[in-house]
Amino acid sequence: MNNGAGRRINGAAEEDDDEDDVNGDLDAWERTYTDERSWESLQEDESGMLRPIDNQALYHSQYRRRLRSLSSTAARIQKGLIRYLYIVIDLSRAASEMDFRPSRIAVIAKHVETFIREFFYQNPLSQVGIVTIKDGVAHCLTDIGGSPESHINALMKKLECSGDSSLQNALDLVDGYLNQIPSYGHREVLILYSALSTCDPGDIMDTIQKCRKSKIRCSVIGLAAEMFICKHLCQETGGTYSVALDESHFKELILEHAPPPPAIAEFAVANLIKMGFPQRAAEGSISICSCHKEAKVGAGYTCPRCKAHACELPTECCVCGLTLVSSPHLARSYHHLFPIAPFDEVTSSHLNNPNCKLQRNCFGCQQSLLDPVFGLRKQTRACRCVPEVQTVLLPGL
Repeated sequence: MNNGAGRRINGAAEEDDDEDDVNGDLDAWERTYTDERSWESLQEDESGMLRPIDNQALYHSQYRRRLRSLSSTAARIQKGLIRYLYIVIDLSRAASEMDFRPSRIAVIAKHVETFIREFFYQNPLSQVGIVTIKDGVAHCLTDIGGSPESHINALMKKLECSGDSSLQNALDLVDGYLNQIPSYGHREVLILYSALSTCDPGDIMDTIQKCRKSKIRCSVIGLAAEMFICKHLCQETGGTYSVALDESHFKELILEHAPPPPAIAEFAVANLIKMGFPQRAAEGSISICSCHKEAKVGAGYTCPRCKAHACELPTECCVCGLTLVSSPHLARSYHHLFPIAPFDEVTSSHLNNPNCKLQRNCFGCQQSLLDPVFGLRKQTRACRCVPEVQTVLLPGL
């Protein structure tokens, strides 16, 4: 029996060696396709042939889903323009699992970078901070701020995974930072959790109630399986809880947190905020940046109150504390309060009807809507009775 077991073990080792030899014999372009797992983007049709998945149908379904959400929330809702978000990343040993290719932490780092850039694009007046969980301890990787590059660079240097995860320690640390946020700021936490357990020093239920009293909205995206404590945390604080099925699903879930969510009635506080619109310094001038405490050559911004110099906008003046923004940032923040009205889809057969009184050219680009290349045609609901403006083409949705 021992000899048989030894033969089975040796046989398994020989199979692993064969796999390594096969991967080592692959060319660079073959290994690229192997890592991308392109075969997962194929589907079988009725005749048994393999065809690529129709991404246009996926985009159209997402567009229709957004329309349904708009129509279901037709009533005026309040959203937070100034958000203070902490991204909590689980760097325990569970994050090194390889069920996501090449590993969970690699996928998390890739899509967190995309999320941070998209977050600042949609929320130019908001700020982000990063907290990591490792060896049962929560660490503040970056302080809350408005520079996406500083957050991304700091994250890419700290991707080592070890130890257990402690959800309570992370919530306590984030609660201490967000309690200092002014009342007009919307306090949010996005937790990317890989572990299936939490090693806490005390009662995490008390910590959850403390976060609720501090008006902190906590949302969790799991990468393993559903956990009761994460679901309970989101229910108590008004956040959302979801579990990623694969990498594409994880990307879709994390990007859903980029637009500002509807404000919770008991958490929403309206207030007037003082903001300054600094002037841009002349090109080639040398000034001492107040945020980095060093001399920099090039155009910067001068605070209108204390005349201190800042290298980027939006930011908070390090001398007088005035919020410094530009007019495009302020204007871009208001598009969430006044969303585009929903459109109705117009079929090709309806446009080809000789009795159709609709405009047959796109109102935006003036191209013919009868061209079969343009598969998605939209019509506004408000002015459907005006032929000149009622048909609109929305390419790429």
